[in-house]
Amino acid sequence: MREYLKFYIDGQWVDPTTPKTAEVINPATEAVSGTISLGSAADVDKAVAAARRAFASWGETSVKDRLDILLAIQSEYAKRSDELGDAVVEEMGAPVGLGRGFHVGLGAGHLQTAIDVLKEFPFEQQKGASLIRYEPIGVCGLITPWNWPMNQTCVKIFPALAAGCTMILKPPQLAPYSAQILAEIIHDAGTPAGVFNMVQGQGSVIGTALSTHQDVDMISFTGSEPVGVQIQKDAAETVKRVGLELGGKSAWIVLDDADLAANVAGATGGMMGNSGQTCSAGSRLLVPASRLDEAVKAATEACNAVTVGDPLTDVAMGPVVSKSQFNIIQDYIQKGLDEGATLIAGGLGRPDGLDKGWFVKPTVFVGTNDMVISREEIFGPVLVIIPYQDEADAIRIANDSLFGLGGYVSGQDADKCRQIARKLRTGAIWVNGGFDFHAPFGGYKRSGNGREWGEYGFHEYLEIKSIIG
Repeated sequence: MREYLKFYIDGQWVDPTTPKTAEVINPATEAVSGTISLGSAADVDKAVAAARRAFASWGETSVKDRLDILLAIQSEYAKRSDELGDAVVEEMGAPVGLGRGFHVGLGAGHLQTAIDVLKEFPFEQQKGASLIRYEPIGVCGLITPWNWPMNQTCVKIFPALAAGCTMILKPPQLAPYSAQILAEIIHDAGTPAGVFNMVQGQGSVIGTALSTHQDVDMISFTGSEPVGVQIQKDAAETVKRVGLELGGKSAWIVLDDADLAANVAGATGGMMGNSGQTCSAGSRLLVPASRLDEAVKAATEACNAVTVGDPLTDVAMGPVVSKSQFNIIQDYIQKGLDEGATLIAGGLGRPDGLDKGWFVKPTVFVGTNDMVISREEIFGPVLVIIPYQDEADAIRIANDSLFGLGGYVSGQDADKCRQIARKLRTGAIWVNGGFDFHAPFGGYKRSGNGREWGEYGFHEYLEIKSIIG
């Protein structure tokens, strides 16, 4: 049983201003796994004041000073990587191989990328008669989600530290454990007091307090579109910068070539990873209409091969994060059935043999792009196969969405894949399984604004100054 009742403010673990706690539920067992404190606006005020004081000196540190801290954090992170992974397993139900592997590996990758970028980043450039300086924006509020807890905290914290900013982290209430351990890592690395602060609590309380606070210069938020819209409204009163990474309904276009069955199987398995709880997941699988039967066969076999169960065992998929999320996904599956989509795998209820825990059947429909299950983000292991007539039709369907976060193109001809990728109105497109920590990540349309990852992530935390003459 975990008990995390203190916040990290000004280099110390402190009690909340007003005691209030909440239980954290293990989604695989439905049992209470621990207790955290819920903060208030008064706790945010203390954290912001500490960050503001620390910025006076941290914002003036040298690249070497910041590199030394990041390298020290990297050393501490490596020592506790398995502990971080186990926390992710317990808090949001990721299988242990995924938790200790890709979840923790993403955090380590963002840390290494921040180190690499910081070594070469041009904080001053001469442009004609002007000196252009990139300076830290100041105090940042970082609000992170539960679905990839290490990825989303690290992709914000480490570029902000490298840029010279100070910050207050608001971790997700559903998945608070890994953030608590990460705060201990940052402390043990010798990070100066006030540079990094953390207050746990409800988004409606802590997030609102950060977004409206006059001494917070920037908000970086990853989460749902409605909350992102509200944050923009709240932040408008103080004209602070807001970076948003919101929802997605990404299309995965499989081209008509000899690898169609293998690519469909890969896309189906990829959709079920992390229980489908990925904002950039390829939840719309676009296949040639002339080969729909072949695609359906490949997707059905791949979906039925996904093992679901206790995340402490060797399974491909654990539970979804909460009862609420389980119910939302069940409602969407029912909507798909009501709309007349063809169910080819999975469906309503828990998988056979699982009577406890928020486990969802890996589910695949064949449908059309106008259905609710094709328009709205389900955030669960539900895939919709949509047939297309030709490549122009595939591009049209892919772009017919309110969202534009991710996209995927698979096929034998890499040049053709990239040609199609250029025509997709979305922030990141993965071609044939590519991956790059330095590639900017963020959305078009209702998927948000701003970019994270690599050098582009640094710019979120920097102001531009012109010294002319």
